Amino acid sequence: MGGFFGIASKRNCVSDLFYGVDYNSHMGTKRAGMATINQGVFTRSIHNIENSYFRTKFENELDEFSGNCGIGVISDTDAQPIIVNCHLGKFAIVTVARINNISELEKKMLAKGHHFCEHSYDIINPTEMIAALISDGKDIIDGINNAFRHIKGSCSMLLLMEGRVLAARDPLGRTPIILGKKPGSMAAASESCAFCNLGYEECYNVGPGEIVEITPEAYTRLQAPGNEMQICAFLWTYYGYPVCRYEGRNVDEMRYEAGEKMGREDKTDADFICPIPDSGIGMALGYAEGKGIPYKRGIVKYTPTWPRSFTPSSQERRELVAKMKLIPNTDLLRNKKVIFCDDSIVRGTQLRDNVGDLFAAGVKEIHMRISCPPLIYPCKFLNFTASKSDLELITRRVIQKREGSHDAHLDEYATTGSERYEAMVEDIRKELNLTTLKFNSIENIVESIGLPKCKICTHCFDGSSHE
Repeated sequence: MGGFFGIASKRNCVSDLFYGVDYNSHMGTKRAGMATINQGVFTRSIHNIENSYFRTKFENELDEFSGNCGIGVISDTDAQPIIVNCHLGKFAIVTVARINNISELEKKMLAKGHHFCEHSYDIINPTEMIAALISDGKDIIDGINNAFRHIKGSCSMLLLMEGRVLAARDPLGRTPIILGKKPGSMAAASESCAFCNLGYEECYNVGPGEIVEITPEAYTRLQAPGNEMQICAFLWTYYGYPVCRYEGRNVDEMRYEAGEKMGREDKTDADFICPIPDSGIGMALGYAEGKGIPYKRGIVKYTPTWPRSFTPSSQERRELVAKMKLIPNTDLLRNKKVIFCDDSIVRGTQLRDNVGDLFAAGVKEIHMRISCPPLIYPCKFLNFTASKSDLELITRRVIQKREGSHDAHLDEYATTGSERYEAMVEDIRKELNLTTLKFNSIENIVESIGLPKCKICTHCFDGSSHE
């Protein structure tokens, strides 16, 4: 998905910018970049981080950066920041965005005389497209709104100018922007975990469609937020770092509460609860509390050398890395009936391999509990999966087998407890060779997040969100 960090300070901002961006590294795996401005001169660097970490790429370059204001990004998609000089002035920009209609926009912009410089694999760089749409505005605010009006998908952004940073959140707030402050500095971030160790205090959640200006002393609202919000539920169940907060709700508290509710309702006979690390940990702790049985680490993640499982470009290599970094603790697992907690099932391939390894390690029964509901609809608004077809989802393949069409009766399959829902879950259980399988309900997710359902995007579960 991606995450960004921006800062306006009375002092040199480079160290805070470097570490602030690094705290978004769990949000993306392809590209990273930083830009600073000093007396109107921009310094920028962009690196590929698919086979290395952010710090290792940028640490030796820090002396090349200077200035009191800067922005940076970890991206799952395009190379950024982009530096633009147009009739509105000169600015650098980073985005967390998905533009579903980028080909259509490209044709329109080219017909108007625009040109695009940043191409990869014959695809327009989305951040350059957003910058081009901004440059069509009468002023910066009008330009940002021009981008918002034309983009189908989602878009949040930071713009860097001399002495200030502008933060503009997606019109439906699908991705967050949180502001932090400390004496002499203001910062904006996708992830609030970037603030604590740098001495910032979280002070404001930018609202949907809101535009704010941050300077070293304060933030100023340039455009009021809208009333509608569709913040992604996966920020809590999967993407977000455990210490982060979105809309005032802590990620790990949400996962714990969701697990505890499932655990209280689960009558399965089991010896202990085990997480699939890392995103299953918070849920598993709550599950153990709710069910009243021990929490044990029957699977340990080997982190010193292996990056995230979806870093490699091919699915085959992603699955291999995922296998290599999870080590079963056979002494704990042998002859035990275990409830395993994980965040989601997308294709099912990785979990199927894990199940085979766990039975080989001597587990007697595998009871899988998933912290989110079945994924029935591909995400249209964030880069959550790289699915090229609905049939990459295990749910759709099961529905295809049952109905002869992968999109038949989807509303019933998405309804917790319906006859078709239960049949689909049972088919997935058989396909993955699990002893039992249960998914969290949409109702439990919404209640655990603590926002009205109309303000949470649950589209991948029930197809409910709109463009």
